[in-house]
Amino acid sequence: MYKSAGVLGTLVVLLLATGGATVAAAQEVGPANGSLVVVGGGLRDLTIVEEFVELAGGPDAPIVVIPTAGGRDEYDQYCYCLRQLREVGATNLTVLHTKDRGEADSDDFVAVLKEARGVWFSGGRQWRLADSYLGTKVEDELWGLLERGGVIGGSSAGATIQGSYLVRGDTETNTIMMGDHEEGFGFLRDVAIDQHLLKRNRQFDLIEVIEARPELLGIGLDENTAIVVRGNSFRVDGASYVAIYDHGHRLDSGGLFYFLAPGDRYNMQTREAFRMRTTAEPLEGVVEEVWPQR
Repeated sequence: MYKSAGVLGTLVVLLLATGGATVAAAQEVGPANGSLVVVGGGLRDLTIVEEFVELAGGPDAPIVVIPTAGGRDEYDQYCYCLRQLREVGATNLTVLHTKDRGEADSDDFVAVLKEARGVWFSGGRQWRLADSYLGTKVEDELWGLLERGGVIGGSSAGATIQGSYLVRGDTETNTIMMGDHEEGFGFLRDVAIDQHLLKRNRQFDLIEVIEARPELLGIGLDENTAIVVRGNSFRVDGASYVAIYDHGHRLDSGGLFYFLAPGDRYNMQTREAFRMRTTAEPLEGVVEEVWPQR
């Protein structure tokens, strides 16, 4: 669903950021191949789901849905997690779930991932995904899917797990930002992803994480809003806003974070935001200035 203007805009952003270097050489944050669709929860905009299916190869593409974050012992092929994919016409869907790391590390369990063109993580608690799949053959096959040009998407917990730093990963409560689980899959390196941002009044919560870990880039997504990642750059899609928390940049008014609107682009390597008009133009009001100590 990338329109020609969107592709051109993304290329302009990459060329501005890399000085004309090849895209592959510049990819140090996002995956070198494939795409990510990262949704802030509360997904109602089926155009986001349609784009995920298109990136996977279309309605007949093999797509695996992993609902493990939801916490149930078992899920079957009638899982509610398949509803929106079916609504946009996806036909080749498989539910994959286990709480057993041994099973997740077996060849039989991951066989379906070897053929997949897309994987979708539904919502719940992100630490459950870490407990079941980090360091197993499932994680290996997810990277393999990206390497062959596939797409990984997810909403809510399925968004946060895609970053390298796992916020709200505490097993006791989701209000602790830096808890007993702090490692995600790392499809976005040195990135911490929060979700349900404005809907749940969470817009100030990532400040704590970035002050403690200033090397991280914080990305906060409101509900029904996504970022679509290719390489080091992403585009904002959906109905609301994405907040950027970068220790080296803040608003000229003093704010420690700023918002991107649907259609805006962001380069995660250079940490530059762009509002697309006829050309890529830097976002107004963002200055290169380290956060003050408090």
